[in-house]
Amino acid sequence: MASGSIAKHFITWIAKKRVAQNHYYVTDYKKGTLPEKLSKNITLVPIDPTSFSKLSHTMKKTKFSHIFVILEDKTDAEYTLKNIALINPNARTILVNQWHDENMGKMCKNITIIHQDQFIANHLYEQLPNVPLVAQNVGLGQGEIMEVHVPFGSSYAYRHIGSIVQRKWKIAALYRGEMQILPTAATMIRPNDTLLILGKPLVLDGIYKTVNKRTGLFPEPFGKDIYLMIDMRFDKKNALAYLEESIYLLTKLENKSLFVRIFYPNDFNILKKLRKYESTQVDISISYKNDHIQEQIEHDIDAYDIGLILTSRETFKARKNKESLYRLKKLVYLFGDKYLYDVKQCVILMSENEKMESISTTAFDISESLDLNLLLGDYDPDGEFEERNIIMEHFQTLSEIFNREIDIRQKISNPIRELSGMHNILQVMPFEKNPDTNNLFRLLSVKIYQTLLHTNKHPKLLVPYEPNESKEEGYL
Repeated sequence: MASGSIAKHFITWIAKKRVAQNHYYVTDYKKGTLPEKLSKNITLVPIDPTSFSKLSHTMKKTKFSHIFVILEDKTDAEYTLKNIALINPNARTILVNQWHDENMGKMCKNITIIHQDQFIANHLYEQLPNVPLVAQNVGLGQGEIMEVHVPFGSSYAYRHIGSIVQRKWKIAALYRGEMQILPTAATMIRPNDTLLILGKPLVLDGIYKTVNKRTGLFPEPFGKDIYLMIDMRFDKKNALAYLEESIYLLTKLENKSLFVRIFYPNDFNILKKLRKYESTQVDISISYKNDHIQEQIEHDIDAYDIGLILTSRETFKARKNKESLYRLKKLVYLFGDKYLYDVKQCVILMSENEKMESISTTAFDISESLDLNLLLGDYDPDGEFEERNIIMEHFQTLSEIFNREIDIRQKISNPIRELSGMHNILQVMPFEKNPDTNNLFRLLSVKIYQTLLHTNKHPKLLVPYEPNESKEEGYL
């Protein structure tokens, strides 16, 4: 049932799309409604739908799956709906309500009412900044499907999807340019990507805000709060210092909490001193049964929405803790020979491009949170610097986005020797399970990685890295 501008645009649209399985019947009783060209699957029915006898004849002659009532005259629409209700009360009817009448169409049993003003207002609202685009006519239509654009400087940019905690939501697809990507854990999110996410509407609203906000989020998107893991077999001497260092970090972050888990308690005097630090932001728990440490850690990480784990190098290496923490895809801070509050500079040693991209935003985040200078050191014994120009430009771009200066140094030298000569630094490096060694540069990087990981010379922040095993990422 068609008349008016909306009906004309709708008929033009269905003629253009040409869905092969569908056949359409259009009542043609007012001039100016039909477009100039019609497809073969549209049949004109020259009747007035307000006429009960004529409409009854048409509806009894042909069985319709859907009846659209798009009429510009309110009286015509009322009579047409009454006729439909009398002829076939169970007919599935779609009404475009163009008038300020909430009772319009209520006499029909099986009707979907589209309110023109609300529909237009909703589309205008979606064009506002900081408003997420949600699916209106897909699934439940309650906002459980959402598109999120990733801006430059987002905490999600240059993250592998496998390193992002997805509880009660999921990244289903990624759009880059004109391509759709079905992501894997190794797919890296880049600025200007659009994420298609699924989940509970309230959860998605929070994710949307997190993706679009940059400052004050560390350690997100790996999680919200921080977790101190103390194994008294290795950490008894430094337990109090580790807790004080963790609390110092807590004071530098916005709206975060610290959860402390103590394993193998063997000195009640130390435990008593640790307990004195408990507060509304600091929660201390002691495990007296230590048969399932990895299970306890994983439970804590999930229960408290942890993004950053602090621990000693000895505890990190004990009883497969390293493998367990890698599997959790969280940031890991390893205590070093200097306290965090003595650190003055954040240092990154040059590695392969993808690894450098993966840790870049985290390096800027932590340096900003702790107000540290940031140094990118490209130390190469052979002086082959040109092949890393792309990653240099990447860090310079981030420097402008974050509005933080970065000191980029290129020098023909041994990177381990250069690092050993530095003092009061925090080293940021990728956290990987099985480093790839398929070329000489990567072999050198792996040796450096393993050497640095086994020394307490400097505190370290390990950023989860998921190697991309295949160049094919599921483009459609």
